[in-house]
Amino acid sequence: MSFSDLGLLPELLRAVQEKGYSAPTPIQAGTIPAILAGRDVLAGAQTGTGKTAAFVLPILQRLTQDAAHGAHPAPRALVLTPTRELAAQIADNATGYGRYLKLRSAVVFGGVGINPQIDQLRRGCDLLIATPGRLLDLSEQGALNLSRVSCFVLDEADRMLDMGFIHAIRRVLKLLPAQRQNLMFSATYSEDIRALAQRFLHDPVNVEVTSRNSTAERVTQSLYRVPKESKRHLLAHLINEGNWQQVLVFTRTKHGANRLAKQLESAGINSAAIHGNKSQAARVRALADFKSLRVTALVATEVAARGLDIKELPHVVNYELPNVPEDYVHRIGRTARAGASGAAVSLVSPDEEPLLRDIERLLKRPIETTAVPAFPILNMPAEPDRGPPREMHRDRGAGNGNRGGRGGPRRPQQGQGQRQERVPGNAARTAAPQDGQRHSAHRHGESHGSRPAGAPRGEGGRRFGGERRGARTQGERGGGANSGWRRA
Repeated sequence: MSFSDLGLLPELLRAVQEKGYSAPTPIQAGTIPAILAGRDVLAGAQTGTGKTAAFVLPILQRLTQDAAHGAHPAPRALVLTPTRELAAQIADNATGYGRYLKLRSAVVFGGVGINPQIDQLRRGCDLLIATPGRLLDLSEQGALNLSRVSCFVLDEADRMLDMGFIHAIRRVLKLLPAQRQNLMFSATYSEDIRALAQRFLHDPVNVEVTSRNSTAERVTQSLYRVPKESKRHLLAHLINEGNWQQVLVFTRTKHGANRLAKQLESAGINSAAIHGNKSQAARVRALADFKSLRVTALVATEVAARGLDIKELPHVVNYELPNVPEDYVHRIGRTARAGASGAAVSLVSPDEEPLLRDIERLLKRPIETTAVPAFPILNMPAEPDRGPPREMHRDRGAGNGNRGGRGGPRRPQQGQGQRQERVPGNAARTAAPQDGQRHSAHRHGESHGSRPAGAPRGEGGRRFGGERRGARTQGERGGGANSGWRRA
């Protein structure tokens, strides 16, 4: 099958050809004819299989064929996405696909000034791509009219619910005309998502080209069982020994992403962090440096699991396992996109074994365990213990003015717990933890010290006379980024 078999306009076929697309993917072949026929669609496919083109191409064609084209500045199609990065990616694709059409597209999201977006909407657009928070802000200010929307797309619908957008979605639906075409796209579908689909999809065409919650077939998945305090050293070893030029590393918290990026930098690995508390300019810069290979390791929270379109990304590392099993699918889906191959590595500490079991239950198969190699203990800042993973440790948003939770490590108390082994600052020793190795710190709720007595909070272990000296600490409960509702 070719794209011309799908009934697309010559202008779209020309743009697709210039993009280098030779044949439609299964999700595109299954959805484009249905959307062109005006049907509602509930579509599920693994990330990297062309979902964006599957709805953008037929939407552009329907907008072009609409007799009311150009008669009103209000948008006639709306795409709602969970993150800024995904919104920007869809907008770029829409511009490329529609380069030979007389259509206008616009993108609005938080983290940047709202006035330029208001000015852009006043000039009019046919296709609007938006995140929920900024969309509602613009509507409340009277800068946006959604009464003429004839096609509504909810992209990454499961992530929308997971990020707490259900009330925002309901508010957006109330702003739309009752008569419209509705499309839902996502890589995974929970029962909650299917319940949402029943509320606003009318007799939809169901297109699911892969099994539910499946992972990319070309992703090689493996895991290392390693103590939490050794993870950063093993990761640095894997990057250096494997000569990895580009690796996307996932943590659960924003604070953890910042800390790991600094630790890798101290080991001589160019690194950057991207998460919801970063400004949009910082996120764009970090992503651009990563794509151009100026940054080797991009450390990200869950907010970056969707919308990062990086061609031929070879490695993804779960430095910490996600609390939600479905997020594992999205994380490793950043590699092996568009027919390429890739590797996904997970570093699993003893306290993460329950999370690993949930992921393997979702995948319906175990992830291969790899023997831990001998690796040097580098002169990197210490890893504070934040207790067992909890649901609210996850990064909750894109930082559009909402305050995060009060989490973070508490001040260590002296006189309790175990002493941290001293490691010469410039010396390297090797460690090869055995699978199933147990540590008294995990058994008794104690942790290695993360900073010396009297040191400021958050600095981690300091170096004194060529040594890193750890304070005695008491087991601590991690706070996490508990910001509740978020707005992109």
